[in-house]
Amino acid sequence: MASILTIDRLTYHYRNADHPVFEGLDLHIGAGEFVAVVGGSGVGKSTLLRCVAGLASPSAGEIVLDVPGKPGSRSRGTVFQDGRLLPWRRLRSNIAYGLQGLALSAEEKAARIDEVLGLTLLSHLADRWPHQLSGGQVQRAGIARALAVHPDLLLMDEPFSAVDAITRQHLQDELLGIWQKTGAAVMFITHDIEEAVYLADRVIVLAGSPGQVSVDRRIDLPRPRGRNAEDLQSIAHEIAAAL
Repeated sequence: MASILTIDRLTYHYRNADHPVFEGLDLHIGAGEFVAVVGGSGVGKSTLLRCVAGLASPSAGEIVLDVPGKPGSRSRGTVFQDGRLLPWRRLRSNIAYGLQGLALSAEEKAARIDEVLGLTLLSHLADRWPHQLSGGQVQRAGIARALAVHPDLLLMDEPFSAVDAITRQHLQDELLGIWQKTGAAVMFITHDIEEAVYLADRVIVLAGSPGQVSVDRRIDLPRPRGRNAEDLQSIAHEIAAAL
């Protein structure tokens, strides 16, 4: 599988900190691959994602995103923990905001918005304000906005951590359906090992101080996966032991 994301010897050092968060970190993600990154608090999971998203500048090393650069699209789309919807824009307008700057006609933008509203099961809520949406709907809206730019790589920073357990399971299954339909690669940050094993093709464990890739585990379980299946739980326990 060809890599679309290559992280080479990456180091991030907070200003005035004695030690880097992570140092000499290497990682790759293939086209269409779902990779989950887990690790203890403070090991640099979200910082790593912010570097890949272009929201933070690493102290050393290189991030190479090798994508074809399709017209009317962006290489990356990012989903945060809280959805980050603009409260003064209705849902449709929030998704449209993410399309600003792309070379798309008004008709093409409208079609993109309709497309991702359908993918995330939000079409009937398109004219609602953010405060009229549930927590799960807000998170689906954040995913819709990221997908509207047709990214090659979808970056997700603990996107389901703020919702209840039942909603979280529904969102996980909806995400898998969206991933399979769009073909985008996914880098998914989570503290939940069972979530990582349930969703991902590979699970990366960051550990140590400074953080390093301590485990790169391929999850060769057929889909759909049983959440409580013995083989899934066995892999989850194996990864937990590495932490």
